[in-house]
Amino acid sequence: MAATMPTLRQMLSELIRLPSVSSVDPALDQGNRAVIERLAQWLDSLGFTIDIRELPGQPHKANLVATLGSGSEGLVLAGHADTVPYDVNRWSTDPFQLTERDGRLYGLGVSDMKSFFALVLEAVREVRAQDLRRPLTILATADEESGMAGAKALVDDGRPIGRYVLIGEPTGLRPIHLHKGVMMESVRLIGRSGHSSDPGFGVNALEAMIVALNEILAWRAELQQRYRDTRFRVPEPTLNLGHIHGGDNPNRICAEAELHFDLRPLPGMDLDELQTQLVERLERVLAHSAATLEIRPLFPGLPPLSTPADSYILQVARELTGAEPGAVAFGTEGPFFAALGMEVVVLGAGDIDQAHQPDEYLSVDRIAPMIDLLQRFIRRFCLEPPVVGGAG
Repeated sequence: MAATMPTLRQMLSELIRLPSVSSVDPALDQGNRAVIERLAQWLDSLGFTIDIRELPGQPHKANLVATLGSGSEGLVLAGHADTVPYDVNRWSTDPFQLTERDGRLYGLGVSDMKSFFALVLEAVREVRAQDLRRPLTILATADEESGMAGAKALVDDGRPIGRYVLIGEPTGLRPIHLHKGVMMESVRLIGRSGHSSDPGFGVNALEAMIVALNEILAWRAELQQRYRDTRFRVPEPTLNLGHIHGGDNPNRICAEAELHFDLRPLPGMDLDELQTQLVERLERVLAHSAATLEIRPLFPGLPPLSTPADSYILQVARELTGAEPGAVAFGTEGPFFAALGMEVVVLGAGDIDQAHQPDEYLSVDRIAPMIDLLQRFIRRFCLEPPVVGGAG
């Protein structure tokens, strides 16, 4: 079966060639089915059982669950099959053409994170189902870059996938077990327009927004005083005021103002509780304002990830990489896999500073070490006898 498989370079080229942009902007959003079906074709040729799960109401988007072997307590190698949008005018090469230059492979998604699937396929090329003591699953998800819809669909489905999961997001070959969460909120204040010559003609939404802004900044200061985790490079939760708009002319009383902000909570901070605090604080300080307050999430939110330091998968990651698992500020699908009862480590060949960038690249010298790591993870979790208190 392995003889029908393309080479590693051919797989990398094919995955980069197939567009799979996901975006909150419908004009830019695409499906990922072409990537999913190509991965399914290759994995089928290696003897994997293929399960393509369409996202509800979106037949052009799907998750792929491909399994070799049977039983429980297996290892899952997981990643997302979508990329962010791109600006072709800022690329010096074709984003959909794998290009090698100066020891680097360039292409949209080559670091974040289509190359992971090609490296996984190369790592499993010689693995046979009859040799497995525990199953090996390859998971490719949809829409990670625009709301985690694929991972959420897996949680909603509730079917077990495996006990241990390695997510191949770009970490520079370093194991990661902690990341912050993400909340993005809209605060909208609706007043009443009128001639600026007399404030009594209207209700100024911008003046109400000043009150709201001051309260949000006070809340930020309190959160940063209350929560601190020195395992992160930025040890406090961050709150960024990212967008504001209000009014249309200096001689008109501003009838509407809207603020968008981004909050990155630490592990141990609950998204629902934070949302409740925001609403209660702004309702209190604006209780005597004539402006109407509206608060809404800009997306459902991503919880923080915190895999316990004594987890078996982290014990193995320490041993195989020689590095202590660390923390990152960017988010992954890990919290959703943890919600399915899985132990999570994030470990990939790319670098996060290449993600979402023009001329995104993967260093060629990362390829062989990552394949070797994947093969050693597979050996430990799927081929060797179970460890008491560990895998199986």
